[in-house]
Amino acid sequence: MTVTLERAVATIDPITLLGPEVTDRLAHRITVDHPDVDKATARRIVGQAAGFIATSGQQPAQSLAPSKLVDYGWHAFILHTVDYAAFCQRIVGRFVHHVPTDEGKHPSESPQAARTRTLNAMRAAGYAVDDELWGAAGECSQCHAGCTDSPNSGKK
Repeated sequence: MTVTLERAVATIDPITLLGPEVTDRLAHRITVDHPDVDKATARRIVGQAAGFIATSGQQPAQSLAPSKLVDYGWHAFILHTVDYAAFCQRIVGRFVHHVPTDEGKHPSESPQAARTRTLNAMRAAGYAVDDELWGAAGECSQCHAGCTDSPNSGKK
């Protein structure tokens, strides 16, 4: 008889990857850019964006895709270049690039497949996933390989 024990992965709330000042600054930016998003939801978006960026940057060969709401967080973070660069260096060890594609080009797979792969990768990395914010995964398709740090960008 063979017994296989799986090592439990601790679940980290990805918002803890950020300091309170950065979290507040990014949440505020989201509510300004998207007035339909309340402050509490914006804070949740910021946390999920941090987890997505960390996971995407640590696994650049995978094609991971944010949901529409999580992409709001990534775009807000990118606008704060000093905070974003420091986060990338501290968490990933390098800058995580956002590589858009030409308009009209879309990933060949279904949004559901990208969502499943992304959420599985985040969970495997130990990050808690806020499923409610990922319901629209795959809707953001303007970016190469689904808004990831593309290995095809030449910037690793």
